[in-house]
Amino acid sequence: MTNLGVKFAGLDCSSPIWTASGTFGYGAEFDRFLDLRALGGIVTKGISPKPRAGNPLPRICETAAGMINSIGLENVGVDGFAQNKLPFLRKCGTNVVVNFFGETIDEYVACGAALDALDGVDALEMNVSCPNIKKGGVEFGTESNVLRDLVRACRAAIKKPLLIKLTPNCTDVVSISRAAIESGADGLSVVNTISAMAIDARRRRPRIATIFGGLSGPAIKPVALRMVFEVHRALPDVPISGIGGIQSGEDVVEFLLAGASTVQVGTQNFAEPSAAARIGEELKQFLSEEKIDDVNELIGGLKIK
Repeated sequence: MTNLGVKFAGLDCSSPIWTASGTFGYGAEFDRFLDLRALGGIVTKGISPKPRAGNPLPRICETAAGMINSIGLENVGVDGFAQNKLPFLRKCGTNVVVNFFGETIDEYVACGAALDALDGVDALEMNVSCPNIKKGGVEFGTESNVLRDLVRACRAAIKKPLLIKLTPNCTDVVSISRAAIESGADGLSVVNTISAMAIDARRRRPRIATIFGGLSGPAIKPVALRMVFEVHRALPDVPISGIGGIQSGEDVVEFLLAGASTVQVGTQNFAEPSAAARIGEELKQFLSEEKIDDVNELIGGLKIK
């Protein structure tokens, strides 16, 4: 039997395949499409201290090899999550990683601490990389000194594994990564969406109400792979969850070779709700064809000489 199990920042994962925040709801929405127990983990929609309505419509548009979204982190808030979403997640049979954010450092700390105290939350993923909200989000993820202060403050309030979801909209992803880890993070999610826009030529108007949004899907995969590789090369012992345009089992392998220990399936979930299950089967098939007994053999295995 081929071993698909991996360890990630203190989590035992039955598979390296997770689902990405903002693309898989709160898990229950996808329960009828695939066996959630086969996943290594579910990353929830981003949770804020209070409920958020998100950005005005239109806030999604399709692009070549991807999509742009400007949802604005719409969510039910900490209390709504604890009361209405977590009961299902406690029984879903896989790791529950809760993405969270705030508009200020104090809000980040309060939100993270409240989620950390909930039974059934296995780890937290701090979002410092959303490109389509006016406060919080990406503004915390582009300056190393600002990120250090934020991570230190949250680390002091959070006992469970803490991951930092990084933005590709920065000049030096390695320095940002190092700042996060040196300040107490247990792992990194690399990367979030790329700031982008789309224009309706006939209407002469933006296709997104907020003008800018986050580009995701296969179009960003080469950028994401490069950043995963750069971070792993600089910080080889740091757990990395790779994100960006994963559509197949071979895509998973590419991210593992670049240095990721897990991957997160995102945009593909919108077009194919059972995508993560299919990708898992394709990964098994790849390992069988290549006569690989343990998926861990692939992690960081890229040959560059």
